Amino acid sequence: MGIGAFTRYIDLAQVVLYAFWIFFAGLIYYLRREDKREGYPLESERSGRIRVQGFPAVPPPKTFTLADGTTRQVPAASAAPAATAARGRDDPIPLPAGVNTLLAGVGPGSYTERADEPDLTLEGEPKIVPLSVAGGFSIAPRDPDPRGMAVVGADGGHAGVVKDVWIDRAEPQIRYFELALADRSGNVLLPAGFARIDPRGTQSRIRVRALLANQFAQVPTTSHPEQITLREEDRICAYYAAGTLYAEASRAEPIL
Repeated sequence: MGIGAFTRYIDLAQVVLYAFWIFFAGLIYYLRREDKREGYPLESERSGRIRVQGFPAVPPPKTFTLADGTTRQVPAASAAPAATAARGRDDPIPLPAGVNTLLAGVGPGSYTERADEPDLTLEGEPKIVPLSVAGGFSIAPRDPDPRGMAVVGADGGHAGVVKDVWIDRAEPQIRYFELALADRSGNVLLPAGFARIDPRGTQSRIRVRALLANQFAQVPTTSHPEQITLREEDRICAYYAAGTLYAEASRAEPIL
């Protein structure tokens, strides 16, 4: 028997290896259970009563204390009822007739119901605000100033003009362009990730491939003119994301 051997067939290295395997299996089981704290119980398209859980089972609720002192319990005790809609023979997605696909919350336009409160900085101030009210911030002279630029949709139509930019005070950068609509019906936000500044021509403009010009009028708006909540952010971004597939009927068709 060698040094560290307990018997002729078992030694310390084997014991450590088996202990590691047991620990690693337990870790995987624990992490998979914790994965199910967000988005569970799942919904079923067949019935709002069915909860698809899988293995391992959904863990018992746990209460978290947030930075502002409020608490949140996950997983939630109840889930939203599953959508039930009849599907037509020629409908590309199962939605009732007349429903605006860009606002339906399906496909690339899906989103979660996050807190209807603004994201805050460490100082407790709204993180994303218009540049016009963010003291101490400005656009770098070497960068193009998008204010006053025209915004055009995927069809080349004029959607509006950039009135202001919304910045992230925690990570100084532009998050949204505030767009004054061409039909003067109000202002909407355009996520910077869906915008491309086109420097060609005598005057720069911003191109948005996700939407057609007339679809900007239905972009979800904010409840406050100088701040945006987490839920509003998700809904606005989801609208543009849905446009990448549903803005035109041809986008939802097969490529070949």
